[in-house]
Amino acid sequence: MDEKEIMQIFADTAYVRTGGSGEERRCAEYIAEKCRALTGREAALEPFDVDMAVIRAARFTVDGQEVPCKGYLCAGSGTVQAPLYYLPNTDPASLAGCRGKIVMIDGYLGHWIYQDMLDNGAVGFVTYDGDANYTDRDIDQRELRSFVSNGRLVPGVNINAKDAIEIVRRGGGTACIQLEQDQSVGRSQNVVLDLPGQTEEHIVFTAHYDSTSLSLGAYDNMSGSAGLLAMAERFSKEQHRYGLRFVWCGSEERGLLGSKAYAAAHEKELEKAVLNINLDMIGSVMGKFIACVTGEEKLVHYIEYMAGELGFGMEARQGVYSSDSTPLADKGVPAVSFARLAPHNTATIHNSYDTAALLAGSQMRADIGFIGAFAARMATAARCPVGREMPENMKEKLDYYLLRKREKK
Repeated sequence: MDEKEIMQIFADTAYVRTGGSGEERRCAEYIAEKCRALTGREAALEPFDVDMAVIRAARFTVDGQEVPCKGYLCAGSGTVQAPLYYLPNTDPASLAGCRGKIVMIDGYLGHWIYQDMLDNGAVGFVTYDGDANYTDRDIDQRELRSFVSNGRLVPGVNINAKDAIEIVRRGGGTACIQLEQDQSVGRSQNVVLDLPGQTEEHIVFTAHYDSTSLSLGAYDNMSGSAGLLAMAERFSKEQHRYGLRFVWCGSEERGLLGSKAYAAAHEKELEKAVLNINLDMIGSVMGKFIACVTGEEKLVHYIEYMAGELGFGMEARQGVYSSDSTPLADKGVPAVSFARLAPHNTATIHNSYDTAALLAGSQMRADIGFIGAFAARMATAARCPVGREMPENMKEKLDYYLLRKREKK
């Protein structure tokens, strides 16, 4: 694909496509059709179950004054009234103040902070997003993920940062959350394309194609999805020893649900997977290119040496990347995630500012070119040089990320 064709993909998919929605399905079918047109091979849609909810009513008041909000999906239904408590710190003394309160926190609602709040007696919760310096008053539609709640549900809402500041400035007061919703089980899907090789062993390529509720998701992550399409086209015309499987993952923004579903459904096949190459946010006008390796440290140095040889500026590190590489790495597949990470003031994600305006066709081509060069070396290798054994330090980081262990502060 040339630059014009790549940028056309962003125009064709310039709509919100949250996990489990009809728009996400529409995008999956678009990707499957592009696979057919670019490679001459059929891609399969592999469905999986996802929790769904429809908010019937969501209301948040402080001292009787209504505050614009969106109710948390999958947080159940109910009404709670209690003093509002702002929790900027999570030390034991601060958490002790949660008892009998509706608690406002900074940032995302993670598993440990949610469980800590409930263990300390919180009866409801408030989060906020947006930016105090932006003119908009957008509010993201968030959900209480099942691995965050562990079945413990209290009502929650999300508000805009400007309102959160004013509430805290006034000193809080008595808050009330009213939340009514209908919950059900819906469907999301992965798109899977196979390019057979000369051996049963294969390389898995991944990128997610869904977006958050406010976002057109061009940068995060139709850029990675377009990159996968370009590489599928390339390798459909080139010889490769290893089989290549391309997986466009659904519902990543809802907690890596697509890659988790893929890893569970294909666990036996993953024993033959020698490497995962994941693309999540490439092609931005600004920003540094990175490679995050969940595997042996030797691969970090291999990528660094290759980048130096090709004159491609980047940095590599060992770690766990918050993307679809993680569930595969957890099954023992060494993984590398590629991304071009822009400064926050030049490209933001998970909001209405994530559009194709953040991207450049020339940068997309350059990033895809480097990733493709690395993939070609792996795909044509007499023996993939990456060790299959997951290092102990990476196993520990996976335990932390996947909430099997709690990292000490």
